[in-house]
Amino acid sequence: MSPKVQSKGSKAKDPQPSTQENLPPPEANAEAIHFLNSLRQEELMLLFFSETLVMVSDTGEPQGELTIEVQRGQYKDQFGVITYVPFVHASSRGFVDKTLCGSSLLAYLSWKLEVVKQQSQEFIKFHILPMEQKTSLLKQDDQLAMTRMVKEGEEVKTEVTFFPRPSTEGFVSQAANLVLLRVMAWRHTVPSNARFLALDTEGKLCYSTYQALGSQTIQVGHQQVEVFIVEQTVHSEQGIPMSCQFYLLPDGHLAKRIQVGSPGCCMITKVPVLREEDDIEPRPVFKKKPLVWEEDLELYSRFLDRKEELRLSHNSYLRQHPEAQALVSDFLLFLLLRQPVDVVTFAAEYFGPFAKGRPPTPALRSSNRPSPFRELEPERSEA
Repeated sequence: MSPKVQSKGSKAKDPQPSTQENLPPPEANAEAIHFLNSLRQEELMLLFFSETLVMVSDTGEPQGELTIEVQRGQYKDQFGVITYVPFVHASSRGFVDKTLCGSSLLAYLSWKLEVVKQQSQEFIKFHILPMEQKTSLLKQDDQLAMTRMVKEGEEVKTEVTFFPRPSTEGFVSQAANLVLLRVMAWRHTVPSNARFLALDTEGKLCYSTYQALGSQTIQVGHQQVEVFIVEQTVHSEQGIPMSCQFYLLPDGHLAKRIQVGSPGCCMITKVPVLREEDDIEPRPVFKKKPLVWEEDLELYSRFLDRKEELRLSHNSYLRQHPEAQALVSDFLLFLLLRQPVDVVTFAAEYFGPFAKGRPPTPALRSSNRPSPFRELEPERSEA
């Protein structure tokens, strides 16, 4: 199902039909979806930290600053339900060819890096025609709503697009990309042949791929560190592919970022304190020791008290019911006189007549005596 697009603006032009709109929408493959489904909340929480990189020109002069922060955020939906999800905040501000430019990014993600809400802004302060672009992504019930505003000088163009939920499976937003790179660095692996989805510069869904370029040792200040290089390429269907190389430290910190074809780069000035996964110690095993309660003064004292309490209770009951002792004495005397082989059956027959509701035993059925453990079945009357 293709996305629905609505356009409005002060000087928006009517969209021209093209053959590309008739093409089926791109879809993420199974490798990409499996990688996203393998993410665990415990793993992502190890990647919550902030970092700052310096934007430098091709001559090494500082031009600005890039800040990236990932932390646990509190998101409140339209129904007032509060959930705790990954929160991403990134911003940059600097100069390119003496022209002021910058960007900002705020996003709430699910623990599988799906977009819950994302707002981004980019601007370039050209002297003749300043440009600004704002993009908003909002997850709804069965779709992803995108609002995109592009301002060039005085001309403003706004576009609203709705992506059906099935078509966004495997989609990696700008914020999710920052977290996903940290995961790849932490695992030191890139999913083989994975094809994700992303948005190109025109706000269209397209393919996004990642490729591991191996490890390399780079100089950071007075230290040398080993980095894991990952190249991301966004394959726009209407333009040339855009690639960006990320030099990642083992714990996910970004040491250097290079946009292929762009002068300058972003890099750290000193090595941060690397985070390591906590070693989970095995639970202690306590051997079971035999309890010698006779040697425990408290337990032995409680035993004697309970023993005396029961003895007094039993003697009191027998004094109040002398017939009980007489009944037991008669049974023991009768048992010793008869000395039966089956004591249990003998006891059942002896005490059977004392049972309430037991019918009397017929006098002429002694040759076919019923079991003392079940009631005598009533005889059926002959027709």
